[in-house]
Amino acid sequence: MCGRFALSAPVDVLRCHFKIKEVVDLSPRYNIAPGQQVAALRFGRRGKEIVMLRWGLIPFWARDKRIGARLINARAETLEEKSSFRHSFNKYRCLIPADGFYEWKEIPGQKTKQPYFIRMNDSGLFAIAGLWSTWKDKASGENIESCTIITTDSNPLLADIHPRMPVILPQESYNSWIDPQTESGELEKMLCSCPAEELTAHPVNGLCNNPQNDSPECIREVR
Repeated sequence: MCGRFALSAPVDVLRCHFKIKEVVDLSPRYNIAPGQQVAALRFGRRGKEIVMLRWGLIPFWARDKRIGARLINARAETLEEKSSFRHSFNKYRCLIPADGFYEWKEIPGQKTKQPYFIRMNDSGLFAIAGLWSTWKDKASGENIESCTIITTDSNPLLADIHPRMPVILPQESYNSWIDPQTESGELEKMLCSCPAEELTAHPVNGLCNNPQNDSPECIREVR
């Protein structure tokens, strides 16, 4: 799964990386957690746009928004089988910018897992494949836009840490992924693990275990 990630890149880097003119004002984040607002790139009425979505997908048909807490990740292998994700996979796909994510490794003889921070070799920005949805609370009239992160089998680098990892898309796939007209067969080809040689992983301290901790110390390597 993917339960935490970071996005600290400056706005200018986001604008250049995704080739868009306008970007929402974002503060550096080092420990983004489910239930929080996250930046996401999608196709809107005026073309590509970055918006803020709640992490934890709430399907349009849901009776209760609390379902989002259980839908922070979507398995790539079953997107078209699960009613929670099928509609969004067919029509509402997004990219979730990040410059690193966390996974936790079980250590024999230890009660607590060891967190690792994973990022690109050049520490650069990347995009995770995601889905989004709009849900309306019939009682209050509130509209909530939410999202989920798609995961797949881990590559050889990460397999020793955790069996799953987020789907990291290459830049040449960005537009096709968020384009509502892209056919499912082409989309499925994108849902694979990022090559191991493009990533690096290092152990970090337990600060990231608490979502209230959100500072560069969360991603600092420990030995």
